[in-house]
Amino acid sequence: MKIITVTGYKGGCGKSMTAIHVATYFSRLGDVVLVDGDPNRTAIAWSDRGQLPFLVADERKAMKVVQGRDFIVIDTPARPDSSDLKELADGADLLILPTVPDVVSLEPMLQTASDLGNATYRALLTIVPPKPSREGETMRAELSDNGLPVFKTMIRRAAGFQKAALAGVPVSALTGRDRMGWLDYESLGKEILEVLGNG
Repeated sequence: MKIITVTGYKGGCGKSMTAIHVATYFSRLGDVVLVDGDPNRTAIAWSDRGQLPFLVADERKAMKVVQGRDFIVIDTPARPDSSDLKELADGADLLILPTVPDVVSLEPMLQTASDLGNATYRALLTIVPPKPSREGETMRAELSDNGLPVFKTMIRRAAGFQKAALAGVPVSALTGRDRMGWLDYESLGKEILEVLGNG
């Protein structure tokens, strides 16, 4: 059983969207449950509007449904304090830290990394503006230069995610240009597999 936890120091950084699409990717490889520990219950609401290819469970019922699963993806509340972060890291095979590519997000990200110490984690740039904007590359370089492990994959800002949320399906279930965001999460899934394989 592999546990992947998605957490962020602020809301609006694509945390629940990432948890849902990472769970979608792994649902092709095994039995997955997404534990929704976010007070907004975004993943549960998304699932209730349509159909996701994995079970979504409220954190209070999680113990009943996690046994025997291949992968557990946990969507946490935003803004964990440093002791919460350490516990999350200790309980996971990988911690994913989504962040948007703006300079205001850099300092909290560096603080989070310092709280995590030697834990297995990666920063993930999300809601990245399309080219010719270089905000994503700039922020990724900035994080790397400060010693943070960062996924090569960046998740683009795309209208398809909004449509998928409204329909209650992963973006992979959409067609045409609306499905483009799935390519990013497929690429991310492969990177996560590498990290878990080396973990």
